[in-house]
Amino acid sequence: MENSTEVLSFVLRAYGYIGQLKYLYFSIMLLWYLSIYVTNAALITVIFLDKKLHEPMYILLCNLLANAICVSTAMYPLVMSQMFSDTHEVTLPWCLLQMFCLSTCAAIEFCSLAAMAYDRYVAICCPLHYNVMMNTTRVGTITVVIWMYSFVNSMFSFSFVVRLKFCGNVIDKLFCDHHLIVKLACSVSVFHKISDLFFSFSTIVTPFSLILVSYMKILVICLNTSKESQQKAVTTCTPQIVSLSGLFIGFIFYATDLTSNEALLSDRERSNRISDILTIFEICLDNSCPDSDSLSRQMKLHSRSHFQPIISVSKELVLGVRGCGFETQQG
Repeated sequence: MENSTEVLSFVLRAYGYIGQLKYLYFSIMLLWYLSIYVTNAALITVIFLDKKLHEPMYILLCNLLANAICVSTAMYPLVMSQMFSDTHEVTLPWCLLQMFCLSTCAAIEFCSLAAMAYDRYVAICCPLHYNVMMNTTRVGTITVVIWMYSFVNSMFSFSFVVRLKFCGNVIDKLFCDHHLIVKLACSVSVFHKISDLFFSFSTIVTPFSLILVSYMKILVICLNTSKESQQKAVTTCTPQIVSLSGLFIGFIFYATDLTSNEALLSDRERSNRISDILTIFEICLDNSCPDSDSLSRQMKLHSRSHFQPIISVSKELVLGVRGCGFETQQG
């Protein structure tokens, strides 16, 4: 067994030496963070104040927007503070806190998208039962359950990390990454590995499976209807699909970065990659939450004055296809 020493801080080696460019990077990151915060907060305020938007879809949308603010707050302040650091050290408590917040936010993101996919499934496949199955009280309960479920799962996995003994303190990342922190441990118990598998299954595999099933059922319904109905059904699902695609692309970048052999990179090569890594990370965060333009279009399409036509189209879909668990009536 390797000798372990008490690790009080971690070094984020991915920053390398950026020289005077740190002022440019800091300005870009600050403006980016403020734009994310202000845009999402403004959209939440608009949805809250406009009673016409007090629909289940927009309550779930607010949940995604709030999570976008949380994940940005967990990420950007630490990254910006490291721009002016010569050692790029982060104390152990702050590093573990950031790791926990990012894990929780990732779980909330997946679960929220699963809830939104289910909402679209009910609206399109079972429109006559929509107001009963997706009323405001039930959606509020779903939102609370999502946050509690994600928090408990993250806490369970986090409880194994805080007990680890570390044999190193260098992280090849711009932030405190769960996977790389665990790799620095002198030894990892079987229970810790099981907890990681459980966390991945419960917060990624399960929500993604629900999303896949929901959209597959929507696709089956749409294939048996007119082109006009198909276009309207696609319109109401597009923002959620875009958000899911952005999250998936971000996950691919993250997985690719983990599998790359950072040990083969020299300090000079790593410093040259900083701008690319920052750009990729910003794109991933931006795509993981709905952008203001798509939200504005969606609000215009799905405000109360336009919500009834969508229900009417959904009724047409159901009248043409069986399989929603109830018999339709004529007239």
